[in-house]
Amino acid sequence: MSKISRASTVWRSPEQVFTHLDGEIVILGLQSEAYFGLKGAGVRIWELIQEPITVQAVLEKLLEEYEVERERCERDLLAFLDRLADAGLIEVRDGQAT
Repeated sequence: MSKISRASTVWRSPEQVFTHLDGEIVILGLQSEAYFGLKGAGVRIWELIQEPITVQAVLEKLLEEYEVERERCERDLLAFLDRLADAGLIEVRDGQAT
């Protein structure tokens, strides 16, 4: 699998189901049959990737909404998306790194 970059486009995989539960999101990966829990910024990222969106656009939105350094936000976002992709919870279309 290719490494996710800011130029990648990401969106939720159809191979999952999720629900909101007490401010968190609980996801069942249909391929892995494993449960995943998201809270905090993870919930917001999940909301943003409902439809295909570039990682750069997600990054910019998070920087608008949260008080965080750009480098840390980007690093954490890319790591988070890599984990979601490894779990089969998101689809990724690679782009040129910017």
